[in-house]
Amino acid sequence: MLKTLTEINAVSGDEDLLAEFIVKNIKPYATDIKIDTMGNVIAFKKGRKGGKLTHMLAAHMDEVGFIITKITENGFLKFEEVGGISDQILLTQRVEIGENKVKGILGVKAVHLQSKDERESLIKKKNMYIDIGAKDKADAEKRVKIGDYATFCSKYTEFGTDKIKAKALDDRVGVYTLLELIKDEYDEDIYFCFTVQEEVGLRGAKIVSHRLNADTCLVLEGTNAADVDGVPKHKQVTVLGDGPALSIMDRASISNKKYNEFIEITAKNEGLKYQYKKTVMGGNDAGSVSTASDGCATAVISLPTRYIHSPISVAKKSDIADMVKLARGVLKNLHKFDLDMKVRF
Repeated sequence: MLKTLTEINAVSGDEDLLAEFIVKNIKPYATDIKIDTMGNVIAFKKGRKGGKLTHMLAAHMDEVGFIITKITENGFLKFEEVGGISDQILLTQRVEIGENKVKGILGVKAVHLQSKDERESLIKKKNMYIDIGAKDKADAEKRVKIGDYATFCSKYTEFGTDKIKAKALDDRVGVYTLLELIKDEYDEDIYFCFTVQEEVGLRGAKIVSHRLNADTCLVLEGTNAADVDGVPKHKQVTVLGDGPALSIMDRASISNKKYNEFIEITAKNEGLKYQYKKTVMGGNDAGSVSTASDGCATAVISLPTRYIHSPISVAKKSDIADMVKLARGVLKNLHKFDLDMKVRF
């Protein structure tokens, strides 16, 4: 399932294919499914006992990518990035463009044609183009059009010791987790929300959270792992193999302390590994959800992922398994949260 999810193209603003796949897979388990005007998929699952609180889970469907802004006379494509992507990882990467998945390569002027200043500077995306093998503008226009989306062309692969590499693990791992969780039965009523446009400003989550006005929200996300050469231990945000990560604070939100305590107790009771993010960085849908309407007690469980927002993000399978188990444990025990957010184990 995760392999399939990562290989579906769904750049921010172009999530329809993934939404269709999700709806098809949750129909047997959801009580009700709605897709709002923005494209968010909201699945309601009735609990065995119901409850006084409105509980919400969120994972975003979209991935970083590109949008075509110009076709040159020579048939090359100029582009803008959608979401945050480092210029340094772009050159010679393979991409797929538009509904027909036209193949292209991110190129730049050859080194022997560059000026001294160009050779000694980092290459900027404004100087890059996508080469689709077209002979001229007219030829290129037969295959692509301005406004087409492009995404990295990268396949899910298992490698090394318990590792996987794929594009879009941020946040297909969250989507995968929700698809696994909705199959189970719970005491509480729960909304499973698959959001759009997280990578360009948490936009879908803002709409959903105002609509639901939930009391609690658990966000499932991918986050940076920095357990690589050249990064001191105290700056390694998360580490592969130490389990899913909880967040105290990031650039968009501060997690609810009682909800984090609830997750920690659940992890200990289930005998699961977990870790806390060591630095304050990034942001996710919790930033929009926590401040919506009357406010929402929000927490985040994230998968440690190396090389995030690149064609080959790397994660550990055991961390993914523990993320699903931990989130499931939280949902199974939601009835132990009271209205004052006090944990009653």
